[in-house]
Amino acid sequence: MIADLLPPPGLAALVAVIGLVVGSCAALWVASLRRGGMRVAYTRKLFHVVIFTCAAAVHLVWALPGTMVFGSVVAGLVVGAVILGRGHPFYEALARDSDRPHRTLFVLMPLVTTAVGGLVSAMIAGPFAVVGYLAAGWGDAVGEPVGSRWGRHPYRVPSLAGVPATRTLEGSAAVLAVSTVGSVLAIVWLGTEPSRWWVGVVCGLTAAAVESVSHHGLDNFTVQVGPSFVAALLLA
Repeated sequence: MIADLLPPPGLAALVAVIGLVVGSCAALWVASLRRGGMRVAYTRKLFHVVIFTCAAAVHLVWALPGTMVFGSVVAGLVVGAVILGRGHPFYEALARDSDRPHRTLFVLMPLVTTAVGGLVSAMIAGPFAVVGYLAAGWGDAVGEPVGSRWGRHPYRVPSLAGVPATRTLEGSAAVLAVSTVGSVLAIVWLGTEPSRWWVGVVCGLTAAAVESVSHHGLDNFTVQVGPSFVAALLLA
């Protein structure tokens, strides 16, 4: 079973280079934006969008083995930022002040839940995992920035380590809209006939629903797996 998840050495090397280039460029970009004064609510999510989008592309071309290599390389970059710690530009672009005193926990926990969510999505949904990747990568990414900028109707959500966490109805509406767009595009990307593109709307609704009730720090798992499962159920 484990052997089936490992790509041939040549492919592994190719995808590792892609992951290193993409991850490093994205890290340098968001770090420079953070140094320039951009809020973590935006820099963190810009990195999120780039990595999830590229992971979806890698999965579409090389399936789960390629995605695992890509994700492992990017995870290594994030862990490296955590080791360098407070004051390092990339770390500061990922770690929220609102998560004090557990800033590092809320960098590492989403990293783990992203990896596990991607693996579970791929195993239960096969190629339809790209629906979850884009629903989470795009939809979940807009919720925090929109809520931070325009949110007027907050609601509490469960959290880990006792860190208070709120979301907003405005942010959740943004998750619904953008995850629906991402899901529809993923379904189109997979070559699904137009008469079934409506499934993307259902996947967007699923993403928004599970995001609104997920624990702070765990939504990278739930918002991937939910839409992936729904897409596979309705389209496979």
